Amino acid sequence: MEAAYRIFSIVTLLTIFIGCSKKGDTPSAEGGAACSTTKADAESIAIFPADNAWHQDISGSAVDAYSTQILSAYSGTGVKADFGSGLYEGKIIGIPFNVVCASQPKVAIKFRANDYDDNYGDESDPGPYPIPLNAAIEPPGDAHVIVVDKDNKKLYELYNASVNGDHWEASSGAVFDLASNTLRKDGWTSADAAGLPIFPGLVRYDEMLKGTINHAIRFTLAKSHTVAAHISPARHEGNGTGTMHTALPFGARIRLKASYDISKFPAHVQVILTAMKKYGLILADIGSDMYISGAPDDRWSNDELQKLGQVKASDFEVVKFN
Repeated sequence: MEAAYRIFSIVTLLTIFIGCSKKGDTPSAEGGAACSTTKADAESIAIFPADNAWHQDISGSAVDAYSTQILSAYSGTGVKADFGSGLYEGKIIGIPFNVVCASQPKVAIKFRANDYDDNYGDESDPGPYPIPLNAAIEPPGDAHVIVVDKDNKKLYELYNASVNGDHWEASSGAVFDLASNTLRKDGWTSADAAGLPIFPGLVRYDEMLKGTINHAIRFTLAKSHTVAAHISPARHEGNGTGTMHTALPFGARIRLKASYDISKFPAHVQVILTAMKKYGLILADIGSDMYISGAPDDRWSNDELQKLGQVKASDFEVVKFN
C-alpha cells in the first residue's frame, strides 16, 4: 500500500464525483433512489466521539526519548501535501471521498487478489456496502474508495478497488461506526495498512474553511523508517524494515514543535500547521517520507500547499509511545 510520488501541477480543473456532489445530482447504484447531499455534509456530522484517539490533544504529551534519533534519517525532508487541485498526469491529486444518504442501495463486495496486492478478505468486513458504482476512486495504485453515510453515521472504505459489472471488487474493506470508539479486531488490516480508518485523517477543504482541523493527520514514511509493529489505535503492522528506537511503528504520532513559527504561512496553511501542533500526524501506511494525506478539491491552492515543504521533519518531535 505505498503512496505514489506526486508533483503538484495545475493542468485543468476537475469536477470530483463526490457520492452526492450536487443537490439533485447523486451517483447511485443502478435502480437506486437519488439522494440530496454535498461533500460538505461530511463536516456536519461528528467523525467519531470527541474523546476518540483521532481527536486527542497531544500538544502537552511527553516527547519520546529517542525522538531525535528516530527523525534523524529524514530530518531534512519537508512535509508534502499529497493532495491538491486539478490534475497531475491526468489524475486527481489526493484521496477522494463520497457522501451518501441512508437510501443509497448497497452492493456486493468481492474480496480478491490481483497483480497489485493480495486478498485480505479474511480481515475485512463483509458486504454489501452502500457504495455507488460510479463513486470517486483514488487513482491507480492504492485505489481507495471512501463513502460516508451521513444519515446512519457509518464509514465504508475499500482498498485496491475496482468495479466489475454490478459490484465492487477489492483487496480489503472496513466499516466504521462514526458514533463509536470501537476499534477493529487487533491484527486486522483495513483499507489502510495500519488497520485505521482513512477518512478521519484526511485534510479536507470544507473543514479547513471552519478555521480549525480537530484531528490528527494521516501520514506515511518509507519502509526503512517504519517498524514491523503497531500501537493503539493502529491494529495492524506493515512490512517495515526499521528497528525500534530508530523507526516508528504504525499508530505512532509526531507533532510540530510548539516553538515553530507559523505566522509566515498563508492563512489556510496555518490551519493545517496548527492541527499538526495540537493533534499531530499519525503513521498509517508505508509510502514516501513526510507525505500527509488529504482530499482533492478544486479550491485548494497548490502554490500554498507547496509551502508546507518548508516545514522539515526536524521541526517535529515524536510523542512518547513506549
